[in-house]
Amino acid sequence: MPNFSYGVPPRELFAAVTAQAREAEAAGFDAAFVMDHFYQLPLLGTPDQPMLEAYTALSGLAAATERIQLSALVTGNTYRNPALTAKTVTTLDVVSSGRAVLGIGAGWFELEHQAYGFEFGTFTERFERLEEALQIITPMLRGQHSTFDGRWYHTKDAMNEPRVRDDLPVMLGGGGEKKTFALAARFADHLNIICNASELPRKLDALHARLDEAGRDRASLETSFLAFVIVDEDGDRARKAQADMLARQGITDLSALPVAALRQTPADRQFAGTPDEVAEQLQSRVLDHGIDGLIVNLVTNGHEPGTVELAGRALAPLVHG
Repeated sequence: MPNFSYGVPPRELFAAVTAQAREAEAAGFDAAFVMDHFYQLPLLGTPDQPMLEAYTALSGLAAATERIQLSALVTGNTYRNPALTAKTVTTLDVVSSGRAVLGIGAGWFELEHQAYGFEFGTFTERFERLEEALQIITPMLRGQHSTFDGRWYHTKDAMNEPRVRDDLPVMLGGGGEKKTFALAARFADHLNIICNASELPRKLDALHARLDEAGRDRASLETSFLAFVIVDEDGDRARKAQADMLARQGITDLSALPVAALRQTPADRQFAGTPDEVAEQLQSRVLDHGIDGLIVNLVTNGHEPGTVELAGRALAPLVHG
């Protein structure tokens, strides 16, 4: 759920979010995700559009659902002390009876940091902080006490109780072939790869190299791809929604672009059309490369009743057989 611009008053907003999560659960999706942001992202809208705090929203969804896993895509490490992150996601796991996933990344949206007073730092510093944070968080999720004295973070015998399990999954999200993939090889159960679809072969080669460097079995790290899906029973209407979204980003005629140029645009991570058309695109452009699963971002119409169910009906055979 990448946005909350549902066209309803704030008092009615969470009911609409809940309806979407319940529809995803009924449609057979494995997990429901919200963004961990305070402002809407540049490619999706303007900063002043509605954005709910992730973990408060996820706890509300935990009470409104029964089976579906719940996660942020992904938690911004810079927004919370890592021990607090461990406590927060573990509490979500307790509230949801063991359905939480810790999605986490280094953080990148500078405007939010400036506005809310969080230290942004350099690219290198943010990944140094994420590496330290994972050394604190992962033991705490497993029931170990954390004592850590790093450059950025410090803990002393930090405990994390109660827990309902010691195997709460850790998912890293991003496309960085050196830093993100190396951290995933060391700490993660799952890697959500964020990139253009045409980049996937190179990304997977890089990931396999990082896993080999870490001495880890390639099959032990599950992967998924973040796909921007625009699906409608009327394929022309879906493609019109895609064209309108791209036009807002200054891209007005995809058909005029050569293939090499097209692969440099956001359209290369978008999949638009009827359910059958979208399913075929995802199979050939993503899953055939060896990705294990899909996280679908229904950016234009996911909040419209029936859209999530439509996507689930089309996509479940691709990943569940």
